[in-house]
Amino acid sequence: MVFDGIILGLFVGLIRGGFRHGLQQFSRIRLRGGIIFPILLIVQLLIFRFQGNSDWLSSASGYIFMFIYVAGMIFLWMNRDQKGFGSILAGVFLNFLVMAVNGGRMPVSMSAASVLDPIYVDMLMDGAATTKHYLMDATTRLSLLGDIIPLSPPYPRTQVISIGDIIMNIGIFFYIMHLMTSGKNTTAHTPTRPTDTTEQVEPQN
Repeated sequence: MVFDGIILGLFVGLIRGGFRHGLQQFSRIRLRGGIIFPILLIVQLLIFRFQGNSDWLSSASGYIFMFIYVAGMIFLWMNRDQKGFGSILAGVFLNFLVMAVNGGRMPVSMSAASVLDPIYVDMLMDGAATTKHYLMDATTRLSLLGDIIPLSPPYPRTQVISIGDIIMNIGIFFYIMHLMTSGKNTTAHTPTRPTDTTEQVEPQN
């Protein structure tokens, strides 16, 4: 779901900021602890890739995801002065909260999951899915914050999202759009001294 906010922000940013100006703005990104985000992304991708081949990694993935969320929230807090980062932090926290009280995994509503690929639904039902999701049941805590919102055509991508996802993507959209449009209509004005047109008349004797 995070890609939705990025794509929409890029689309609107290019329209409002212009192609050249919008892309140039990315070279001006200045974030505290900027190296944290790519490291966390790489760690997540490695878990998704190899947890099916390792029982240890599969069982520990929930705790690793919690660490990733905490590190991500620290990064967002460090940059909370950036446009949209407050909303991103709030969304990430809501997802972290529901996962933390459910063993490090995100609960997925069965009714919402009906829009997904039947193979994935079967994996959720028999517990064979080795991702950070699991099928919501009677023991699920804070189920309202889980993946309960289905998206399907005419929406471009079929998926199931949470309230936290929506709040997070709103922040991502505003950050990227603000980044790509900032400075667009700013013109440098150089103050000029007013010309003194008063004629000096010498006193006559």
